[in-house]
Amino acid sequence: MAFVQFTRVSLAFGDRDILKDVSLNLASGSRAALAGSNGSGKSTLMKVIACQIRPDSGDRAVQRGCRLSYLPQSGIVHTGRTLREEAETAYTSIQELISRMEALGSQLEQTKSDTKQTAQLLEEYHRLHEAVESSGYYQRTQRIAMVLTGLGFSESDLDRPVDEFSGGWQMRIALAKVLLEAPDILLLDEPTNYLDIEARTWLEQWLLDFKGGYLLVSHDRYFLDVTVNEVYELFQGNLKRYAGNYSNYERIRKVELEGLLARYEAQQEEIAKTEDFIRRFRYNASKAAMVQDRVKRLEKLERIEIPESLKKIHFSFPPPPHSGRLVLTLQGLGKKYGSRQALYGVDLVVEAGEKLLVVGRNGAGKSTLLRILAGIDPDYEGSLTLGTGVAVGYFSQDVAETMTGSQSVLETLEAEAPLELIPKLRDMLGAFLFRGDDVYKALSVLSGGEKSRLALLRLLLHPVNLLILDEPTNHLDLHSKDVLLDALKAYPGTVVFVSHDRSFMEALSTKTLELNQGRPRLFYGNYAYYLERIASETGTSAAESPGRAANTVSQGPAASIAASLATAASSGNGSAAGQTLSAADYREAEKKRQAQIRRLERQEAELLASLEEAEAEKTRLESELAKPEVYSDGTKVRVVQAQLDAILGQIDELTTQWEQIAQELDTVRQG
Repeated sequence: MAFVQFTRVSLAFGDRDILKDVSLNLASGSRAALAGSNGSGKSTLMKVIACQIRPDSGDRAVQRGCRLSYLPQSGIVHTGRTLREEAETAYTSIQELISRMEALGSQLEQTKSDTKQTAQLLEEYHRLHEAVESSGYYQRTQRIAMVLTGLGFSESDLDRPVDEFSGGWQMRIALAKVLLEAPDILLLDEPTNYLDIEARTWLEQWLLDFKGGYLLVSHDRYFLDVTVNEVYELFQGNLKRYAGNYSNYERIRKVELEGLLARYEAQQEEIAKTEDFIRRFRYNASKAAMVQDRVKRLEKLERIEIPESLKKIHFSFPPPPHSGRLVLTLQGLGKKYGSRQALYGVDLVVEAGEKLLVVGRNGAGKSTLLRILAGIDPDYEGSLTLGTGVAVGYFSQDVAETMTGSQSVLETLEAEAPLELIPKLRDMLGAFLFRGDDVYKALSVLSGGEKSRLALLRLLLHPVNLLILDEPTNHLDLHSKDVLLDALKAYPGTVVFVSHDRSFMEALSTKTLELNQGRPRLFYGNYAYYLERIASETGTSAAESPGRAANTVSQGPAASIAASLATAASSGNGSAAGQTLSAADYREAEKKRQAQIRRLERQEAELLASLEEAEAEKTRLESELAKPEVYSDGTKVRVVQAQLDAILGQIDELTTQWEQIAQELDTVRQG
């Protein structure tokens, strides 16, 4: 079994310990994630394992012949070849083995068949032959096409010069080469950063089928849950292993961190008391010995340190201005680029408060649709109507790249922020990974990722009631994603967004619009519901469906939307089940369905309010029964108990009614 093992490895940059006596073992079959807050040293440890950085101390043991392949986060650029030729370079080490085999063949021809040297040459030749066979070298043409297609490249891309591909696609090329190398141990640092949902799903399956071992760094919670069975956390230079997937690690770590935070707060309180005592009695001669004792205690105290990432940050959007119930109405919306039709007759109604997710393969028209909705691209067919009082905020990676100048990050936000948000700017910057001196960086020196995060943060400063977000979670770590997700879920306005982070998509979306080569289909549920529907239609599991979903719809624009509304339309007019609706029929059916949803939501809210009142009364009566003056008086006990029995009966009845309404509401929402 191939393995690489590190024992008691330490590394410091200046006076900061990055790694402190770290031990790690990776072998064939390892399915591991490397976790830790931003700046904890994850990428540094990956480079140490890959022998790109030499540690200050420690031992490294690698089994003879064990091959490691490492993919960094960014910075790889390919030039001078076609995509196919560049992918072929992944087999350079195999070509070296073949050259060695040819040399051995020549030696064998010149030696006698019964000598010891011949036996050794034959043994080495056989070992090399097995290595070449298992590498897939002789099937490399098919393997290259399979991997590149899985990562989102088209067949026509294979003969394009690699110089033509953008930075994100350059990293996909690098990932393809690392996978094609088929090493014993894979080290992947943020491999999903530049992948869409289909490519991520393909990579998940590839890793599950991979025979070797791997160590992943990723900010995609779902991706890690699917692909790993152990997590190593780097925390203040120390490495600790947790068995199970990423969600299991988070559950265990949450309990540990709660204990750590409790000890930290208790220690901080004790330190404050001690320092206060020293200040008060520093110049009191009678207390000099006691003061000196406390000074020594503070000096010897082993202080508990809490990284910035553990200081939970919450922020909320400014209250959105009021808008009408209908936020967006699209009728026959289309878009052409030359002779290519990017969007086909999109009919869509978006209501206030909805969180609409737009999905589809690369090139399906997602970003095009969002640019049109945001008013960035006015050149389209059909009609787009904004509702009364709708104010739009738009985020995209392109907007981020336009930021430049000598103004600092903090100055930029202070110049744009409403007065009430000024005190919260530091916390908001911290949530988006601008900590310490980072807030004084000039816009001109920010990296692409930093610009993206700042552009998103600038958007949050303004009171809008329609947020249009194209990949808002790119370049955010898990902690920052959670902060953003909490803020968006609590946001009472409307959100239309594109994302490739499955956990984020499922948690935020309330409706899902699928685009298949520009053709729309609407699903009345979140991303998980969408996957279930696609899976039931294609006969696949929900886990497989993202990569196949885009090929399941071949209907026209109005018909594709109508198909997903057939059940709802049937309940609305009794005649549309199993039929294709016209655009007018669709709008009428949707209008009735939305009215039914609002009626049921009102009933649900009223029942929940009544339940809350009943529960409060139950709590009050139970407290009453616990009073000595009541439980010692039989008459009072009977009166209160009768009231309590009545309220319990009322709670049971209200709960039954609420369950019925909730079930009916869920049925209508799902169509």
